[in-house]
Amino acid sequence: MRIALAQLSTSIDKAANLKKAIQYIGKAKGLGADFVVLPEYYMALATPKTGVLPAEVAEPLDGPFVSALKEAAQVNEIYVVCGMFESSTNDDGRAYNTTVFIDRSGQLLHSYQKTHLYDAFSYKESDTIIPGDNQYKVVETEFGKIGLMVCYELRFPEIARQSALQEADVLLVPAGWIAGPMKEDHWQTLIRARAIENTMFVCGANLVGKNFTGRSMVVDPMGVILASGGEEETIIMADMNLERILRVREKLPSVRNRKPEFYREGER
Repeated sequence: MRIALAQLSTSIDKAANLKKAIQYIGKAKGLGADFVVLPEYYMALATPKTGVLPAEVAEPLDGPFVSALKEAAQVNEIYVVCGMFESSTNDDGRAYNTTVFIDRSGQLLHSYQKTHLYDAFSYKESDTIIPGDNQYKVVETEFGKIGLMVCYELRFPEIARQSALQEADVLLVPAGWIAGPMKEDHWQTLIRARAIENTMFVCGANLVGKNFTGRSMVVDPMGVILASGGEEETIIMADMNLERILRVREKLPSVRNRKPEFYREGER
């Protein structure tokens, strides 16, 4: 399974962002990728600093942005994962922070609305984003079982564990990891931790630009960094041999060795 992480900058110009996404989807296919993952927020840089609200750029899942991604996935016969803002019929002032998962034929397999919002480090994502209440669902593909989580959710090991309990082979993490003291170190450490504790591949596709850390990376089930990027736009490629997961889990059966009867809150 060959994966491409499209480490890109984004802007308030949706049309320009979409054009670049389609170009990088084609580049990923040209490099032999089976999957290409674009960052969180990629549809548009709708943040307090840009003065653009997510609700102002948001679209439904059948809108032009996702429709164009579906067409690009079909034309290139590649799986596409990308962050966008999904409009709500019940909240005009906020939108969902959604990740779409599109298969090789251009079908939308899954859409995941970020559940744990970035209300930390003096930022309050919940002012403009509606928290999702969807279940953590593993997507089955011919390459294995794929889980999803988004950016800040790396800090919640319970989410990644839900994918592990559904026997996920790979966890994809689109992100817009905001720069700041210790933040780059946290990003790298948390990706490796989620991989090690769940014995799965973890792939973090991050934004770059003035306010973001970059350093997208692919980590194997033993925490080995297979590929990583710097601070510039690039494609990070990695081959993931899923037999590696079986070998690691044979000698490190940590998920199987769990004792959940000791972890239940309020029962001890």
